[in-house]
Amino acid sequence: MRIQNALKEIKRGISEIIDEERVVTLLKNYFEKGETFLVKAGFDPTAPDLHLGHTVLLQKMALLQKFGAIVQFLIGDFTGMIGDPTGKNETRKKLTREVVLANAQSYKEQVFKILDPEKTVVLFNSEWIEALGASGLVELTTTFNVARMLEREDFEKRYKSQTPISISEFIYPLLQGYDSVAMKSDIEMGGTDQKFNLLMGRHLQRAYNIGKEQAVIMMPLLEGLDGVNKMSKSLGNYIGVTDAPSDMFGKMLSISDDLMWRYYELLSTKSLEEIEALKKDVAAGTIHPKHAKEMIAAEMVERYHDKAEALEAQAEFDRVHSQNEIPTDIETFTCKESPIWIAKALVDCGLEISTSQARRDIKQGAIKLDQDKVDDEQLQLECGEYILQVGKRKFARLKVQ
Repeated sequence: MRIQNALKEIKRGISEIIDEERVVTLLKNYFEKGETFLVKAGFDPTAPDLHLGHTVLLQKMALLQKFGAIVQFLIGDFTGMIGDPTGKNETRKKLTREVVLANAQSYKEQVFKILDPEKTVVLFNSEWIEALGASGLVELTTTFNVARMLEREDFEKRYKSQTPISISEFIYPLLQGYDSVAMKSDIEMGGTDQKFNLLMGRHLQRAYNIGKEQAVIMMPLLEGLDGVNKMSKSLGNYIGVTDAPSDMFGKMLSISDDLMWRYYELLSTKSLEEIEALKKDVAAGTIHPKHAKEMIAAEMVERYHDKAEALEAQAEFDRVHSQNEIPTDIETFTCKESPIWIAKALVDCGLEISTSQARRDIKQGAIKLDQDKVDDEQLQLECGEYILQVGKRKFARLKVQ
């Protein structure tokens, strides 16, 4: 019964398990013999901060820790400098070692908000890949052929469209798979977009005859705030683990009512039965969707900050949005060029990612200056102090000197 209950929890919200029998055996050995097992998940440190999309995987790893897993949190400091093109139609830019290591340190500081540090081992794959050497790398390439490599969807598309594919990109999935050989992982976890690379680990564990073949657990990709694309910093549709409590709360409140249930399933610690009961109450009209959204927003803020800050974030949100007031604590920026173009000012204050996006938001009526809507996209700001606002959540104080 314990094994079946554990398996039910593990399977919640997942996309696919490959070799479920292996997972059951690992659980059985833990419950009956106290044997632990190794769960691998790789993170290429391409950005310094985690967002809630990353935590879908991390939370499942934390759950497995309760059932005997020792999590191998792999920071791909070597492979991160190559760049995995998964889901891309072009070669990804390489990162410098300095950037990789700085981002990796940031990851390490954040993951223990979720994972149990006593049951987690943080590893860097440069340790064994650099030791592999030229002869070892050549031997690794003999375990897979080009025809099989071109079966990977993004490679296939790029090959057919005559978009360049570097040899290093062929080597990337081989190196990721070799990580599983070096780490002797029992289970590897990743997103659905990583299926090819995850299966490579199984293939290479067989090829190198290490005496085990990892199971694979794939998690779905969490949609971002737009409800369409996967959560991504590059798309600006993310909620960061390190976001300020008020920002995190406000972003959670901005998701659609339909997407809210997806977030409940993949992010909340509420049971599926509790979520279903809540969904029925919302459908029946006994609980307003906004209240249900506030509940999960508060849960996220409390998890990554604390309960007091969750309560304060909710009070701040209500004060600003219900009473149309300006937040009490907004960042101040100083500009020493006068006049300054409104679009540039929005970018300099970190409210917009580009002047072109700022202009689009002005046209859509999403920009306010001192609480008045801006309709002139060529507006120049003279010397003075201004409150800039984008949408309902983003504010900045600008001093033009």
